[in-house]
Amino acid sequence: MSERAALVFEDREYGRAELAALADGLAATLARRGVRAGQRVALMSSNRPEFVIAVQAIWRLGAAVVLLSPAWKRGEVEHALEITEPEHAVGDHPVLAELMPMLHLDEPITPGHGNDVPYDPAADAVLVFSSGTTGLPKAVRHTHASLAAAVRHWRDALRLTSHDRIQIVTPPSHILGLLNIVTALETGSWLRLHRRFDLDRLLHHIELDRITIEMAVAPIALALASHPKLERYDLSSLRYIMWGATPVTPGIAETVTRRTGVGWVPAYGASELPVIACNPLDGARLDTPGRPVPGVDLRVVSLGNGQPLGPGETGEIEVRSQSLMAGYLPAEATAEALHDGWYRTGDVGRVDADGWVYLTDRSKEMIKVRAFQVAPAEVEAVLHGHPEVADCAVFGVPDGADGEAVVAAVQRSGPVEAAELIELVGNRLASYKRPRRVEFVDGIPRLPSGKVLRRVLKEQAIEERALQNQVLKERDGRTSDG
Repeated sequence: MSERAALVFEDREYGRAELAALADGLAATLARRGVRAGQRVALMSSNRPEFVIAVQAIWRLGAAVVLLSPAWKRGEVEHALEITEPEHAVGDHPVLAELMPMLHLDEPITPGHGNDVPYDPAADAVLVFSSGTTGLPKAVRHTHASLAAAVRHWRDALRLTSHDRIQIVTPPSHILGLLNIVTALETGSWLRLHRRFDLDRLLHHIELDRITIEMAVAPIALALASHPKLERYDLSSLRYIMWGATPVTPGIAETVTRRTGVGWVPAYGASELPVIACNPLDGARLDTPGRPVPGVDLRVVSLGNGQPLGPGETGEIEVRSQSLMAGYLPAEATAEALHDGWYRTGDVGRVDADGWVYLTDRSKEMIKVRAFQVAPAEVEAVLHGHPEVADCAVFGVPDGADGEAVVAAVQRSGPVEAAELIELVGNRLASYKRPRRVEFVDGIPRLPSGKVLRRVLKEQAIEERALQNQVLKERDGRTSDG
């Protein structure tokens, strides 16, 4: 009798024993290349089974994996390598291969026969990247212990079992994609990994594979809601669709439920503490990411003095748990985010008397595009490099498809068009960091200290867009009347 598939990619099935043998074989190859316990190994890969095998192989050697997004440009990868200092590299991306010797994942992997590998719980397992508010992305260090705690929290929150069948289209280099993969493999759930997001393929495989849990971020939710032939697909196998990475857009979620009968389970997490809150599977609500999951302590503190607040009072969300990161690289950035075991999320919100969490704003100035964080300062640094940009400020505005859209306010010192600036950022940074639009202004509002008043710019942009939409609506009304 053939082994039950644990991972499926296109037409290829992998059993658990086969995955283990391939990880053992790749670990032996990496060991011959000098990978040792305690070292860091950069991994920059597209969505493919070899990504999963490489992560397991690196862990078998007691090394830590540094996850680099395949969407990054050369400058972003150079920064990541500079702060994490990996000794070795594995992947399929030409940018990483240009910067250091890389074992290419297209090379055949010979199965091996290793022993069970005891992990040191306190050793680093994975480094993922989270943007800071004042500069380039920071590396988030998770130990085997903290990652294992996050996996337990996610499994329990989703009630994931070996009978479930899930599929992954989000990048595995992001904490959500990695968490879904590791949790499915640890739980024994059936897992399909997709090369890239394709809505019709996703819907086809829900029907064909009888998927029980679908993972979604805002663009996937919007694509589902707007699909003209959604009702043609049999989605009856789904227990629910999980909405993560950005706050739920109720209208989109309700449209999908009305058209398919499938409900949603909103959840809330961060790279630094992957699972913070989740809705109950029975009676999930769209106005809240849920209650803190068991094992996570959550409190709200004053934005002024940092003192804990009571139910219903608005302040910054702080969390602590065994799943909390070990710290950042560069290490000096850790003190700003962690104090007395609590992680300052930068999210502003409240918790009611029944424990429901409500997110209302962010004290940090991060822009969240789909599942990715964009640091305004990083985009501004690129724009400031243009000779005709006298000053600029980057901020986010609400967007139904992506959660937020990146907008750049630019004060010009000479002739330059918006398209040229957007292309400049797109050539230097990952595509999700590219401004959706550029607005030319006479000056950038700042405090006497020099701090940009992003909130003012954001409010102005929202008001102007609303006014434009109203004008268009009135014009269309006059046209139809005529």
